[in-house]
Amino acid sequence: MSNYSIFVVDDETVAREGVALALQKDYRVRAFGSAETFLDAIEDDVPDLVLLDVGLPGMSGLQALEQIKARQPDTIVIMITAYEDVMTVIKAMKLGAYDYVVKPLKMDTLITNVRVALETIAMRKEIQALHERYLKENLPCFIGESNVVQDIMEVVKKVAESPDTSILVVGETGTGKELIAQAIHYRSPLFKGPLVSVNCAAIPKDLIESELFGYEKGAFSGADTSGKMGLVEKAADGTLFLDEVGDLSAAAQAKLLRFLEEGEYYRLGGTQKRWARPRIVSATNRDPSHLITQGLFREDLYYRLAVIKIEVPSLNQRRDDILLIARHFVVEFSRKLGKHFTGLSAEAQSALKNYTWTGNVRELKNIIERAVLLSDGPVIGIQDLDLRQPVCTPQRESTEAQPELPALSPTGLDLPATLTAVEKYYFKHALQLSNNNVSQAAKLLNLSRDTFRYRRRKIKS
Repeated sequence: MSNYSIFVVDDETVAREGVALALQKDYRVRAFGSAETFLDAIEDDVPDLVLLDVGLPGMSGLQALEQIKARQPDTIVIMITAYEDVMTVIKAMKLGAYDYVVKPLKMDTLITNVRVALETIAMRKEIQALHERYLKENLPCFIGESNVVQDIMEVVKKVAESPDTSILVVGETGTGKELIAQAIHYRSPLFKGPLVSVNCAAIPKDLIESELFGYEKGAFSGADTSGKMGLVEKAADGTLFLDEVGDLSAAAQAKLLRFLEEGEYYRLGGTQKRWARPRIVSATNRDPSHLITQGLFREDLYYRLAVIKIEVPSLNQRRDDILLIARHFVVEFSRKLGKHFTGLSAEAQSALKNYTWTGNVRELKNIIERAVLLSDGPVIGIQDLDLRQPVCTPQRESTEAQPELPALSPTGLDLPATLTAVEKYYFKHALQLSNNNVSQAAKLLNLSRDTFRYRRRKIKS
């Protein structure tokens, strides 16, 4: 007898007992004469498959089907009908029925239908077990209990299930954008396929197209004599992660847009049209709207990449997660380096929580790794932490007096010099208030980080 359980629900005693008798030598079978008694039973005993008669007294079979799918959506239901009523069958299928059989029942046919349905369950369970193993082995560490992190992971779970949806992850350097891409990949139906990552900023602009789409032999001087498969092709059954996508050249953006729209591409130097459909997850630490305004990024490509946009907060914006992440890294590096650290001292915890994290989680990870490597333990103290910046202190008002605005006299005014002086004052004051954190200073002035840095360089020159 197999481990599968089957519930038979039919008000006709002969039919009900006949089906139960035919199935019970191979499966665990329970029989019910009404939908009400059956629904009570599945509160404590959930079956793998239900054979459900349409014409039941009291609650009908269709009503019971709705209840089953609301409570146990994975349970397979095969409807039994006394006659082949097309409209009833269509409605049952829309409600989630797997199949239907017509009375008078032919036992050989019924047993075959049941076996095929249970093979579907077996395949589903095998895939689920495999998926869980992949998640256990590969799911990246994106740790956090703050509301913003929990919200991000809810979005990740939802969008991962739709492999055709492109996702753009935006956040500062070191916030864990690639971890988000990994989490999406390993939670998606494409989890068995490859996760191919490319840092668009690290590849010379004249080579990025050949890296993405490959090239044919002799495509350019120095090309491999046998040609080369591109990253798009390598990721065909999985996920392609385009990190720092804002650094793509205009030509590469045009080709990427065509690929996203049509799923087709050509290798560099080739004439053969090729197709591939990997999931595209891209990321940037730059403000996409600012790039578009500057003419550095195509707006139509942005909308293709950012069907779903996930904004990852900086570590400074989720300080409640700092100690949780730090403790995780203490355990990770203690195990990796063969040491036995039990935690962080109170002073070290306070310093970490109040530190200004310019490098975000990546910086925190490096600091903990260094502390575990060089310290004797068993507790990491503040003296073991390489905190090069001063920790945050209560904000002090700048002692520099705010420049007075000169009156406009009949002789005129040097407006550019005046505006530069005012701008210098506020830039300097914003940096003081944010402990020289450029991103935080830019937010104080309602500027993007790139705009802040550009204008700061301009007023210094």
